[in-house]
Amino acid sequence: MLDMRRMQILRAVVTSGSVTAAARNLGYTPSAVSQQMAALEKEAGIALLERTGRGVRATDAGRVLTEYATVIGRHAAEAETALAELRAGRTGRVSMRYFATAGAPLVAPAIAAMRREHPGVQVELKLFDPDDPVPEVKARRADVALLVRPRDAAAVDGIRFVHLLDDRYRAVLPQGHRLAERAAIDLTDLAEEPWVAGETAGPCLDPVLDACASAGFTPDFVVESGDYATAQGFVAAGLGVSLVPELGLAAGHRPDVVVREVRAPEPVRVIQAAVRGGSPVQPALRGLLVALREAAEASRTASEPSAPGAA
Repeated sequence: MLDMRRMQILRAVVTSGSVTAAARNLGYTPSAVSQQMAALEKEAGIALLERTGRGVRATDAGRVLTEYATVIGRHAAEAETALAELRAGRTGRVSMRYFATAGAPLVAPAIAAMRREHPGVQVELKLFDPDDPVPEVKARRADVALLVRPRDAAAVDGIRFVHLLDDRYRAVLPQGHRLAERAAIDLTDLAEEPWVAGETAGPCLDPVLDACASAGFTPDFVVESGDYATAQGFVAAGLGVSLVPELGLAAGHRPDVVVREVRAPEPVRVIQAAVRGGSPVQPALRGLLVALREAAEASRTASEPSAPGAA
């Protein structure tokens, strides 16, 4: 196996024309350079240099190795530059899993920000509904996953959770509903109403069921829609009322429904990012997490309660 460092010394000797000049340029002693050249010739099994007057020149074998040393040196410099770009977060690849209602209000602006700030970073996106994305992160098939997870949920070995947003639920009522004129609605006011489920099960329905249980009732679901846009359609048709998280309303609500605050208690789903713990976060992933936090903050600000009586 040829020593790469010795090949670079050979290149210095050949380009400078003498062992003494190469030693001066490299900061070595001439005897140290001579020893390295003798060791390299032993590794190569052939003479690499021949004397010419006061200097040396490369043999055919020496010229071959010098050419390869030049290529290796160029590639090494390129590798150092590439590593510096990765360390700075200007390049790299990040794989992310996300759920549907986080797409437009959180993921899209975060990716747009990444492209502006770090155009060399590639982000692979994959929708995971309805599967649990944490095993994907643990198995290194994804670098980060967005999910709904209570703050007090049990720890997951090897996974760190980063809080992004508390996504509050809002009451969605048909126009002309008896509660539509109120700026805010107590959850108990909806106890006797027929309900439309935006989610059929899972972590997005759990905050609704928990809040209703705290208010002393179980909602009577008469329709299961499977998504929040369809739920609004059923509400508009007068089939029932629904609770929809603010991210589910991020693109706006139908003109034939009314959206109101809910209180006593206010259901909230906690949106977090799951990343692998126990090792430094790669710069590209760190940049994506910053962009997600900024998108979450912008979403939270945009969803501040509107003036009383607004539709």
